[in-house]
Amino acid sequence: MFQHGDWFGGKSVGLVVLKIQEIVFNIYVTHLHAEYCREKDAYLPHRVVQAWELAQFIQHTSKGADVVLLGGDLNMHPEDVGIRLLRGWAGLRDSFIAAEKVEGGEDGSTLLPTNCFTSKKELRCYPQGIRIDYILYKGLSHYEVKCNRHETTTGTAPNKDIPYSDHEAVIATLSVNKRGLGKGPNHPRVEPVLVDVLNEARMEVRVGLHAAERQQYSCGRMAVLAMLLLLMQATMGLSSMFGEALLQPFPKFSFSLLSLLGVLVLLISAVLYLFHTIEVKVLQGTEEQMRVGLQTLQDKLSSR
Repeated sequence: MFQHGDWFGGKSVGLVVLKIQEIVFNIYVTHLHAEYCREKDAYLPHRVVQAWELAQFIQHTSKGADVVLLGGDLNMHPEDVGIRLLRGWAGLRDSFIAAEKVEGGEDGSTLLPTNCFTSKKELRCYPQGIRIDYILYKGLSHYEVKCNRHETTTGTAPNKDIPYSDHEAVIATLSVNKRGLGKGPNHPRVEPVLVDVLNEARMEVRVGLHAAERQQYSCGRMAVLAMLLLLMQATMGLSSMFGEALLQPFPKFSFSLLSLLGVLVLLISAVLYLFHTIEVKVLQGTEEQMRVGLQTLQDKLSSR
């Protein structure tokens, strides 16, 4: 779907490391793959892959941090497997759920049908809006983090008749406190529910892998057929030039047009085959990583 450039265009995560009063903050921001259609969500496996990669990136880059903050448009509902995987594997807390005080929408929705930039058709099943923008956090080492207030903007920007964006802004007020002398470093526990979440995520990746393999096969078959067509045309051209096999040569205009069509089909099929080959390899690699991670979780749980 070239009109949906998210997957092949790629996504990234930004990281800023701040040191405030000797406390090291790792602050991450990202934007995951769009959903487009929830009823037939062909990109769910890709968002799960991105959530897994994001969780791994946070784990590997936050070793020396005291506090981890993640904000962004994750394009996932709170109950989706991707957000559960991200929170569970990276040990992050949702500011909306953990907040002592919530202001703005009751359910924290950030994509509202009342927003003039939002497609009403996309939210016809969600008249109250959906929550797909998050601030997630956790405390490491000897610090604990609490969310005092979670707020989402509503309506238009000050002195304007339009909102800031098609999404409402999310604001969280956090307090960071040093743990008492009797308390050790914050080591997240391995929860048994994480095994179920990882199994569910792995299943979604497998579904996406099978779909990508089918598309890869279809593009490869189309490329082979285009090559056979060009080979047949080349044979016919040589026969008409050097032999008498064709008493009535094929019309030159139609012959050229068919050759051009064959070349275009071959090029497009080859490019798509290459894209889907890359996609298959990424999904295969992620599925294998999840298998290893699942085995590690099960070993930790069995050793308790």
